[in-house]
Amino acid sequence: MLQLPKTCYIGLALSALATPASASEMFASDSPWMLGDWGGTRSELLEKGYDFTLGYTGEMGSNLHGGYDHDRTARYSDQFTFGSHLDLDKILGWHDTELQLTITERHGDNISNDRINDPRVGGFTSAQEVWGRGETWRLTQMWIKQKYFDGALDVKFGRFGEGEDFNSFPCDFQNLAFCGSQVGNWVGGIWYNWPVSQWALRVRYNLSPELYAQVGVFEQNPSNLESGNGFKLSGSGTQGAVMPFELVWTPRIQGLKGEYRAGYYYSNAKAQDVLKDSNGQPAAISGAAYRSSSSKHGLWIGAQQQVTSLASDQSRGLSVFANATMHDKKTNAIDNYVQAGLVFKGPFDARAKDDIGFALARVHVNPAYRKNARLANQAAGLYDYDNPGFLPVQDTEYSAELYYGIHLADWLTVRPNLQYIRHPGGVSQVDGALIGGLKIQSSF
Repeated sequence: MLQLPKTCYIGLALSALATPASASEMFASDSPWMLGDWGGTRSELLEKGYDFTLGYTGEMGSNLHGGYDHDRTARYSDQFTFGSHLDLDKILGWHDTELQLTITERHGDNISNDRINDPRVGGFTSAQEVWGRGETWRLTQMWIKQKYFDGALDVKFGRFGEGEDFNSFPCDFQNLAFCGSQVGNWVGGIWYNWPVSQWALRVRYNLSPELYAQVGVFEQNPSNLESGNGFKLSGSGTQGAVMPFELVWTPRIQGLKGEYRAGYYYSNAKAQDVLKDSNGQPAAISGAAYRSSSSKHGLWIGAQQQVTSLASDQSRGLSVFANATMHDKKTNAIDNYVQAGLVFKGPFDARAKDDIGFALARVHVNPAYRKNARLANQAAGLYDYDNPGFLPVQDTEYSAELYYGIHLADWLTVRPNLQYIRHPGGVSQVDGALIGGLKIQSSF
């Protein structure tokens, strides 16, 4: 039987106590913090440039039907986030300068690892996006940002992940295929999403009030992924750099918000071919080492647009979104990914801050990567999927998620959800999986 952490029970119980009392009080439903305004101290600190946050995200997943292992169970994973944002203009008089420090801690288990996906090859998506990159503490953000020329030029330096600025996307869905920067999900060996950080520089220039261009240089250092290196600051182990470029357009169409992104990334570190050796022959057959490429690259496009609103409240209404990524076929297991969905905020007058989300995604495996798996089985004389030594051939995975976000208080949202994954991990022999989920997002 699933045992949820005490934090979840406490958070849910406290939501029942939320009242329309003053936002400065503890557990007030209209307060952004569960613990209130500390007698006005928080607001005073904000006015002086100090913003301290403590956030919690918890996710439960249960395999209701299908998947690799039909034995039903439930798993729970979560993350604590401790952050501080300092307005150095107010604190030190440094014009248009900000400092961000964030530490995260993750732990728990993921239902996708052995119940949904074939553990011999694993999966592409995750039914619990908050799981991953090790059960450990990490320095997730340590950056300083300064603006120049009346805000036209924005420079950010320190430790952070690519998805914080490039290919950014909200994370209200629980399935990883609909959460956060998708480039990092399909080239995770070089593009490190939250909570991993690396040394980086990002320069943004506002071409107009609605259009900006940005370019970045990010340390490509696989040792940053290791659980024991959550606070590593040295550059030892660096293999090269990832350099993304992006154009972002943020129009208001008939007064409704939109965001459109198009970008390209290039890595100058060596990358291993997915099929051939240095002689151009399949390495799985020749037995020679896979050849290396001098670089790796890809691109992305994304769109979010609100399409309806209520005259009385523009924050309520229907928004649609779509994202796609394309990757280097010589060196990457995934060659393309597409996703689309919609979110309706404020579906009922009595629940004006609730939201409903639905999305679909397709993850496609590079044909050369599939061919390599077939040749590896052929070289080993393995043709039976049920043989423990057989390497399952991965092709295309499809995911869907439907959630309802219950806004219990401004500091607490609970999102029960249903997910369906067809061909988990792209393995056609694995039954389609129905997953029940629950996502808790709160701010203390």
